[in-house]
Amino acid sequence: MFRNGLEPWHIAIMVVVLVLLFGSKKLPEMARGLGKSMRILKAETKALREDDAPAEAQNGTAASQAEQPRQAVEPTVVTKATETPKSTTA
Repeated sequence: MFRNGLEPWHIAIMVVVLVLLFGSKKLPEMARGLGKSMRILKAETKALREDDAPAEAQNGTAASQAEQPRQAVEPTVVTKATETPKSTTA
């Protein structure tokens, strides 16, 4: 029973539930939107990797960068604005 996580009848039930929940008109739109999002994500991660590759080539290997000490960052203090106490003299 548990040897296969998803059997064909599990997938059929899931498809029926999705069609009942979202309707047959919304499912293609949702799939298109998901596909576009995945393409954008893939393109952005590829661009980030390409941006990192020339920087590593100019600065040396990643191992030499790890050996360099980082600069200390000054912490910022965030305070809430408090209300001024109201005077009780009237």
